[in-house]
Amino acid sequence: MIVLLLSVCGLVFGSFINALVWRLHKHRNWVSERSECPHCHHVLAPLDLIPVFSWLLLRGKCRYCRKPIPDSPLVELAVPALFVLSYAYWPSPLSGQGLFDFVCWLLFIIGFVALAVYDIRWFLLPDVIVYPLVALAAFQVVGDWLLYHHDWHLLFGPLIGVAIISGLFYLLFYLSAGKWIGFGDVKLGIVLGLLAGGALKALLVLLAASSLGTLIALPLLLQGKATRKTHLPFGPLLLAGMVIIALWGDHIISWYMGLLAV
Repeated sequence: MIVLLLSVCGLVFGSFINALVWRLHKHRNWVSERSECPHCHHVLAPLDLIPVFSWLLLRGKCRYCRKPIPDSPLVELAVPALFVLSYAYWPSPLSGQGLFDFVCWLLFIIGFVALAVYDIRWFLLPDVIVYPLVALAAFQVVGDWLLYHHDWHLLFGPLIGVAIISGLFYLLFYLSAGKWIGFGDVKLGIVLGLLAGGALKALLVLLAASSLGTLIALPLLLQGKATRKTHLPFGPLLLAGMVIIALWGDHIISWYMGLLAV
């Protein structure tokens, strides 16, 4: 029942993300305006807005002008998949602090997917998405400390994570005058550092993101589809790394410590 509920909610939010990123890019009102075709600007009917189903029914084209719909059903499927995956592999019991963190995490997933889609399409991490995520991450950190454990490590650990990720990115941004990394990644590093909660997981997020980048870039280089100067959006890699460490970071750390003990 919970899996079904998460799947339905994920599909709804995935459809919302497709509309959100387009409206933000076009500087449209993303709250009150109705969805429309980006080509003919015909207002879409409710039947046109059913997640995934409408895309399949219309074969990826507008019902009215028959031009291709730019929105991808993969986005609508990604959110419920991440919701269910997070539920299946959440590293703590879904009660008390674990439940509080899980609910916050579902909100982070929505923001993460929106940022990833925007960065892939336009190589930008918009502040209107990043800043609420910073606020949510700070809220979670303070909430965990106030509601469940008055342990100062719960406050200092995330700050160390911020210093490592965002601090490193700021240094790279400053040294390269913005050529190596964008300032949006510096601000995103605040979110990721707070969520990492400490130095070790912050470093693992960077390692995971870099490893994913290598796995993507290396085949493209070998096939001649990219060069050393080809720009790849780093935001989605960071966000994917954060998901990996949030769900499996403790297992990775335990596995590595086990290797050291051998």
